[in-house]
Amino acid sequence: MHDRSGRGKGRTPKIPAEPHANNERRMGFAALITGLFMFAEAAGGIAAGSLALLADAGHMLTDFASLSLAWFGFRLSRRPADWKRTYGFDRFQVLIAFANGLALFAIGAWIVYEAVERLMTIPQVSGGIMVVIAVLGLLVNVAAFFLLQGADRENLNVRGALVHVLGDLLGSVAALAAGAVILLTGWTPIDPLLSLLVAAIIVKSGWQVVAASGHILLEGAPGELDTRAIGPDLIAHVKGVQGVHHVHVWSITQSRRMVTLHADIGVGTDQGRVVKDIKARLAERFALDHATVEVECGECADAQPAKAKA
Repeated sequence: MHDRSGRGKGRTPKIPAEPHANNERRMGFAALITGLFMFAEAAGGIAAGSLALLADAGHMLTDFASLSLAWFGFRLSRRPADWKRTYGFDRFQVLIAFANGLALFAIGAWIVYEAVERLMTIPQVSGGIMVVIAVLGLLVNVAAFFLLQGADRENLNVRGALVHVLGDLLGSVAALAAGAVILLTGWTPIDPLLSLLVAAIIVKSGWQVVAASGHILLEGAPGELDTRAIGPDLIAHVKGVQGVHHVHVWSITQSRRMVTLHADIGVGTDQGRVVKDIKARLAERFALDHATVEVECGECADAQPAKAKA
């Protein structure tokens, strides 16, 4: 069996240090400004009697926790691998993204519950306070959004944080719109109705993050890669390969993909050359930089032994 650790001549699957540091720095700033404004928005929501503002403040509270966790995930993933965690700590980012997605479900459920209760009553809402706080919140959320836009948007941890911030941004827009309608018409049901719209968007975004991170945690193959094509491609393009089986592809994070496979080669074939050619083809055609290849001549060593005859 031949293995490539990613430290030799081949390309390394590790994320470059500079983009990783950029992600961490931007996540930290986004968490800081979100946490600072959260208190102002909660106070404004209480003063205005606005569910839209309170819902957005509650979302910002979870955003602050989520962004802080995401920042911690980047910090933790810098730790080197050890004998207990041979792949290192990179997947902690995916675990945080999964938890953040679940948190979005809880936020959406709370907003729906509060909105339904508000629709059954006639709340007193101050449109003027709503508009002022919503404008400030919108500016803060836009700043946080652009901070994260400059990070690696393919990183699932960043994507999860972006969904949280985008939900906050939409919440601020909804609160601003509701405040304007109340100021112009006095129609207060617009406040919980727009909150329901924001809740639907939050839940939809949360599902996307949970599905993507859960797929990685379940060792699923990358969505854009058809594992059924690997065997035929290697047989067609790597001289000496007669069969490929036991193909397993999974991800540590989106940028760290792993593959293991068995390759059946002809007797007398140069095994070292075949392994190098297989790894080169996997990297070139399927962007799989970390490959473990077991070479076989004849029967597979993992084949089920025949049952002894009675």
